[in-house]
Amino acid sequence: MAKDKKFVSEITSREEDFAQWFTDVCIKAELIDYSSIKGFTIMRPYGQALWENIQKIMDARFKAAGVENVAMPMLIPESLLQKEKDHVVGFAPEVAWVTHGGSEKLEERLCVRPTSETLFCDHWAHVLQTYRQLPMKYNQWCSVVRWEKTTRPFLRGREFFWQEGHTIHETADEARAFTLKMLDIYADFAENSLMMPVIKGQKTESEKFAGAEATYTIEAMMHDGKALQSGTSHYFGDGFARAYDVTFADRNNTISYPHQTSWGVSTRIIGALIMSHGDDSGLVMPPAVAPVQLVIVPVAQHKEGVLEKANELKERLSANWRVKLDDSDNSPGWKFNQYEMKGVPLRLEIGPKDIEKGQCVLVRRDNREKTFVSLDQLETVVPQLLKELETAIYEKAKANLEARTEYLSTMEEIIASSQAKDGFISTLWCGDAECEEAMKEQAGLSSRCMPFGQQDDVNGVCPVCGKPAKHRVIWGKAY
Repeated sequence: MAKDKKFVSEITSREEDFAQWFTDVCIKAELIDYSSIKGFTIMRPYGQALWENIQKIMDARFKAAGVENVAMPMLIPESLLQKEKDHVVGFAPEVAWVTHGGSEKLEERLCVRPTSETLFCDHWAHVLQTYRQLPMKYNQWCSVVRWEKTTRPFLRGREFFWQEGHTIHETADEARAFTLKMLDIYADFAENSLMMPVIKGQKTESEKFAGAEATYTIEAMMHDGKALQSGTSHYFGDGFARAYDVTFADRNNTISYPHQTSWGVSTRIIGALIMSHGDDSGLVMPPAVAPVQLVIVPVAQHKEGVLEKANELKERLSANWRVKLDDSDNSPGWKFNQYEMKGVPLRLEIGPKDIEKGQCVLVRRDNREKTFVSLDQLETVVPQLLKELETAIYEKAKANLEARTEYLSTMEEIIASSQAKDGFISTLWCGDAECEEAMKEQAGLSSRCMPFGQQDDVNGVCPVCGKPAKHRVIWGKAY
């Protein structure tokens, strides 16, 4: 038992080594395990339950927007992938290829899907005939493969799970509106389910998705000041439709091309959750997605009536929340460490003296604040404490975002700031790719987005070249 207790208590401090802290949490909170192939991880039951809760909330939001789920093949013929040149160039370095079926060499290489635009377009070319079928709003939950050189759990893997939405519309305006609608859904999920503040904006030309006319993003700031792109929504125009000969008879009985969108959120959102809210004791789970929202830890459970009362409370509280009762023979202290590591929002402690008084102790994960609660008041107090925790972790993340965001106007200021600390730097920008590249080379910063609601504030000059500004840009170092 001493060895087990050491296991759950040993995490590298965030301030000492943030990258190692992140890996420690992923492994020791039992979210993932490493497989025998680099970049391919095993989602353990706790991690899978977290992803399923994320799926459940997002899937309901998608369906409310009229989206239907489908399933596409995992393999793409090379000839099909080649039809959209910008797209294939963008993904070529990351593609994994199947060259043999059994012992026989295939006549044509098959790509293991890095994304599925080509498959959706090929399907639509077969089934779309008239404007009366539009819009078609599809989504699939699946895994994709991208042969990344550097890998890290959740943040960058060679295989990762995600949802990828693909829609086609009768008009450009309708498609553009839906692109932004999905971005709003992502932002709302991040802020009101994951309790993670985000910045919404448009990607620059050099940072947009391969083959897209416009890419929009939600950018989150992690505890260490680095950015994490947490969801993207793309407007494709009719480029893919033309490349794959997707046509329909419009209202004038003229052959037209539909306008397309694509949008996705992956398991890297779990990485964002970990790095936004976690502390030196492990995870801090937002209640909406926590696999266990309340854990019951019996104290002196060998004494008469304790386990019976704990089981009674579990059955009662499970009607409203995801509840776990740990009646193992590990010590209460070990259990406290274990469920703090796993980030369970609330812990309920109950022992013989509590039962005599008709009360229990509730402990919040974020601040470890203890509240003595009458047993007949639990249905009132539990939701209050969960709400308080949600508000607290959101405000803490927001304060970090605001404290680490600077508005600067000269390259001297920008370079000095980027060398001193990580965070977001907001500047004006002329719109030229050369100045964007110079920002990377001189300050080590990439453009995160051109934030919505700030594009009227462009009265000034680009800090790189001194030309009149056209945009305001958020820059940062990113995962």
